[in-house]
Parts: sequence; structure tokens; C-alpha cells
Amino acid sequence: MGGTGTHAASGGLWWSGIVAVVCLWIMTGCVSPASRPPASSPGPAWKVGHILDVKTGEVLSLPDWLARLSRYDIVYVGEEHYNRHHIEAAVTMLEVVRQQGVRPVLTMEMFGWDGQAALDEGLADGRLRDDTWLERVRWKANWGGAFEPYGTLVEYAARNHLPLYAMNPPKPLIRQVVTRGLRQVQQQPDWAAWGLDREEIVDDPRYRERILDQLRRCHGGGTDEDYRAMYEASMVRDEGMAKTVAHAVQSARKEQGASRAVILSYTGGGHIQYNLPVPSRVVRRLGSSVTHVSVYLASYEPSRAEDIRHLMEDGIADYVWLTAVGEQGTPQRCR
Repeated sequence: MGGTGTHAASGGLWWSGIVAVVCLWIMTGCVSPASRPPASSPGPAWKVGHILDVKTGEVLSLPDWLARLSRYDIVYVGEEHYNRHHIEAAVTMLEVVRQQGVRPVLTMEMFGWDGQAALDEGLADGRLRDDTWLERVRWKANWGGAFEPYGTLVEYAARNHLPLYAMNPPKPLIRQVVTRGLRQVQQQPDWAAWGLDREEIVDDPRYRERILDQLRRCHGGGTDEDYRAMYEASMVRDEGMAKTVAHAVQSARKEQGASRAVILSYTGGGHIQYNLPVPSRVVRRLGSSVTHVSVYLASYEPSRAEDIRHLMEDGIADYVWLTAVGEQGTPQRCR
């Protein structure tokens, strides 16, 4: 899908658009109503640290489940942003894979393509927290907020010499899509400069239905033009992140004499939901022979059992990992 003409936006409309886009990208609780019979009923047996099989509702042994991860080509991990327990879970997954003699490769939504060169330099020299490096990696421009607690994950990659790929197309390019429309931006030099002129931005009907429903329920009151622009920006981001993951898989396979690799893709939960936003686009690029699994990290307390049940009913991912609640509190689910 492509927009035509210029998307006019007043200050208020611009802000409402950005808020809605951010909601979509963070997406920890904006999920659609249940569409199939419950996988399981919540009960007192659920607790922090449990791994839930979404298809069966079974509670799995964490050590046994972790040991399976090295079998996959890609592990998609969806977090609640700034929940340190989710970052610790990602470090745990990387360490288990590494201890099994398989090479972990990390990709992160929190970095943009325009910061990759500085990211590589920081990983090489270990100076990851000084203001100069954060500015060169364009942390605030592309992500914003404190570098903590994500620094823990980045430092793990540096300490263990893991490749780390920035997943996001540059934020200025995404802003252009929001304000001007996809079709017009596709004619601009920046689009070709980042290699996107060689990419197909696929408008998947299932993806469209999910995303537009979430946008309207979580941020009602916008115009059709608002939602179109935000939807197009979402497509570009997810397609760009899929491009990064596919590149990471292909690069790992080309390394001569290297052991098999597992790509751990670390994003907000909205980018892996229902295996649609990023995973389905990677499959389109690499084929169904690439094995993958999706893990939705969800903060848990007994009062949230019903929300977790709805996520599982709707097939949010292959597995849900229940964690402690982060400092930001439990996410609110749009209904």
C-alpha cells in the first residue's frame, strides 16, 4: 500500500500520530479479542518464571525449554520496553545457546541503521556508556530514554564478541513516511540510499487487520488519513527489521568454518505478535526451511491472569514467558 500526495499535519495531528505509532511499536497489551477456544484457564499454578506453551496451555520446565532454543535458526523475543527482567531473560537465552556451543547473534530494535557503524566501534573497544558514543550511535534520536537497562544486553554482546545488528530503519525516514505518505517517500533519495528501493513493502491483509484494529482501539479519534500514515510507517519499520534479521541469518551462514548460529531478535512484543509483523516477512525472504520460534515476555501478577489468558487464546506467540513486573508497572491492555 502506498500513499499519494503530502500528508498534511497540524501540530496536534502530528503529535497524535506519533503517540499512536509509539503505542503500536511498544505494543505490550494492545491485542485483539479472543478468536478461538481458550488454550488454558488461568489458575494458582501460574507464577513468575513459568514458560507457557500457547498451543497447549502447558507449563514447561524452564531449563528443558531453554535447552531447545539452540535448535532454531531464529528466536524472536518480544519485550515490554524497559522491563529489566525481560532484558535479563534475553541474556539468559543468549548464554544458554552459547554454552551449548552454538554462536548467538543479536539483533535489537533499539538501534537504527544510521547508528550501526558507531555500534560496531563500541562493541570493539568496549566504551559503550560515554555520552560521545551514545550520541554517535544516535541512541536518543532513534530510541530515546535511558540507555539503561539495555546497556546490560549490549555489554553482554561486547564481552562475548557477539555480532549485534541495529534493526530499525532511521527514524527521520520513518517520520517522512508518517508525514508525507509511503509512495512519495519511495521517490526520495533517502529511500534508495538505505537500499529500500530494492525491497518490497508487503501489505499483508492479516497484518493490516491486526494493526489497524489495534490503532483504532488504543488511540481512537483519528482520521482515516492518520491511520493510513501510521499503518504505512509500521509496515516500513517491520519490513526493515525483517530485512535486518534475514541479513543476519545469511551473513552467519556465509562465515567459513564457523559453527551454526542462532539469531536472537529482540524487539517490543508488538513486532512478533501472532508471528506476523517481523517473523512472516523473514519467512517470505528466506523461505519456510528457516526454523524459528517466538517468545512473548509478559510481566505477571495474579491480577493479570485474565489478560495473559486472552493473549494465549489469541495465539500471541509460540510461548509466553511470565516474568516479574518491571519498574514501569504492568501494561494496560486496550479493549
